[in-house]
Amino acid sequence: MLGRRGSLRFLAAPPFVWLTLLFILPLLMAIAISFRPHVGPISFVTGWDLSLLQYKKVVDSPSWLRLLGISIGMAFVIAAVATVLAFPIAYFLAFRARARAPIFLVLLLVPSATSFLLRVMAWKLLLGSNGAINSFLIWIGLIREPIGLLLYSQAAVIITLIYVWIPFAALPIYAALQRIDRSHLEAAADLGSGPWTRFYRVTVPLSFPGLVATFVMVFIPTIGEYVTPVLVGGTKGIMYGNLIQDFFTRAGNWPLGSALAVVMLGVTLLLVVVALRIVDLRRVVA
Repeated sequence: MLGRRGSLRFLAAPPFVWLTLLFILPLLMAIAISFRPHVGPISFVTGWDLSLLQYKKVVDSPSWLRLLGISIGMAFVIAAVATVLAFPIAYFLAFRARARAPIFLVLLLVPSATSFLLRVMAWKLLLGSNGAINSFLIWIGLIREPIGLLLYSQAAVIITLIYVWIPFAALPIYAALQRIDRSHLEAAADLGSGPWTRFYRVTVPLSFPGLVATFVMVFIPTIGEYVTPVLVGGTKGIMYGNLIQDFFTRAGNWPLGSALAVVMLGVTLLLVVVALRIVDLRRVVA
């Protein structure tokens, strides 16, 4: 018979092996490749020359660093807006839906079962010159000609990714709101606090860990996004992830592409460290 510690190790072994093979090893390989000075076949027999040449190329390319800054700014806007828009949904599920909350939660996640590319392409049709949004604005008389900035622009990428992330962004906030002890709200009401006072003095502060977790959850993968910018962003909506993709696929320059990815990883880790200093995220997932 296995003891409690043995059972835990037995259950944790398969996911740990899976994580090592599909995440940790590829990550270590990318870091190792980023230190190769030249492009060419990789051979573990003839030795491995270490060099910071690829990182020097990144530092000496202001346009690449500027694109990273633009991607960080876009990711910040997307994460902030998605968090704000997801909060009312999570609030409704936690405090108003009651017994029907599981049904509404399923309905919220049903669109996510649809192909990601199909949902992005739907927004391409909505934002186009002859799309539903431009047609509606012309019909109500707000504009006379279609707005070209809605498609193949940074605005199109931001709008589409906000839509994609809102259902997932509501989940950590919903979990944080469920953990709020209702006695705190009752005590605030007994002391004379109105609904709005209880909301911003009790509910929002106690749900802050969920808000931070949501922001980080959306921000981190959005920095490296490359599919949505290709479909709805065009040349004006390109992001840092598209640059990495080009070096790995079109240019075939794996060392430089790996160096760009490692730089992005460093920024992501810095964000995680800052987030952990602001709030203990373990309170959200505990």
